[in-house]
Amino acid sequence: MTLILGFYGSVNLVVGPNYSRLVHANSFFVQEIKVNGDKKPGPMLYGFSEQPPLDIRRSWNQTHHVLVPSNHHQEWMFWLNKGSVLSVSYNVKADDFSQLILIIAEGKMGLNEWIEDPTYPNISLSWNSVHGNGTIEQKVDKNSEYYVAVGNLNPHSMEVYLNFKMNSVLYDTTEANYKCPLQQDLCGVKLFLLGGNYAILTTPGPTGSTDKDEWYVKLSYGPRWLTYVVGSGGLILLILLMQKLFIKLRLISEEPELQSEELPPERTPLIPQKDGDDSSCGSSYVSLSQGEEDDERFFSGSPRAEGTDINSQNSEIYQRRLCAICFDDPRDSFFLPCGHCAACFTCGMRIAEESSLCPICRKKIRRVRKIFTV
Repeated sequence: MTLILGFYGSVNLVVGPNYSRLVHANSFFVQEIKVNGDKKPGPMLYGFSEQPPLDIRRSWNQTHHVLVPSNHHQEWMFWLNKGSVLSVSYNVKADDFSQLILIIAEGKMGLNEWIEDPTYPNISLSWNSVHGNGTIEQKVDKNSEYYVAVGNLNPHSMEVYLNFKMNSVLYDTTEANYKCPLQQDLCGVKLFLLGGNYAILTTPGPTGSTDKDEWYVKLSYGPRWLTYVVGSGGLILLILLMQKLFIKLRLISEEPELQSEELPPERTPLIPQKDGDDSSCGSSYVSLSQGEEDDERFFSGSPRAEGTDINSQNSEIYQRRLCAICFDDPRDSFFLPCGHCAACFTCGMRIAEESSLCPICRKKIRRVRKIFTV
């Protein structure tokens, strides 16, 4: 869209006498150079397979008598090719010193910068405070639009006589492959995908009535749609591939691959189940009933004869099943990937959030799992 509507967008031109402009476009993006005229005879469009020589010289004059109001300016635009010479002679009708500025600027940007601050000789090619009679000459070293402007900074209107003398360099159009007068509805130069493609827009010299030697034309470019369709598809594919690669890299950075350790399944018990033991089915930890049977077998015999206090041993076994952090709740959680079971689920979550290290082995905690007994 930037190429179609911006760089290769249509533009309205005001062309003067001895206008000779080279129009060149990239044939990879542009299929045709099109120009519309205003039905006024004069302008011509030429087509070339190779760039024509810039070696035709024309000299011509324009005279203007203007009354410039206070704090206003008058401007004139000319398209000049490299090697042309512009000479401006002026005659200011004022008895005393006047604040009248005459400039020559390249392009619309140079003119606009001068309009913003007319008292400062910014990027203008020639900035002059004029009064009385004089001549300003400027040699052109680039194909471009050039503006001659007169600004009045006086508190009253100023009368000025101007004479523009042009020594222009024009393109030779005698060897053109295609030519079309702009009096037709539309003139267009077809561009081949391979090879040079050039167009020249020209106008005749002055006809005598200088104020009317102007033509309005519209320059536009026909896009090569195949290039834009293929290019847009390739760009979309590239964006999707980059997005997929970005997601993959983000997943790798968030969850680094464990090379030396294997994580146990979430439903795998921490203590292997004995054969024929169904008391802990569906549990990740040994059931309480099995622990009580083991305690009874442990204390079977004659504990009193051996001088063992059953109550103290029961208390010690019970404390081994309590959370090692708070000693209030049972150990009903374990850490991944190390698998250590030393805390209740509440304390385990607090450890994971605060230090993220297992209190037993000091390995980094990735998850905390709760143990359910049945």
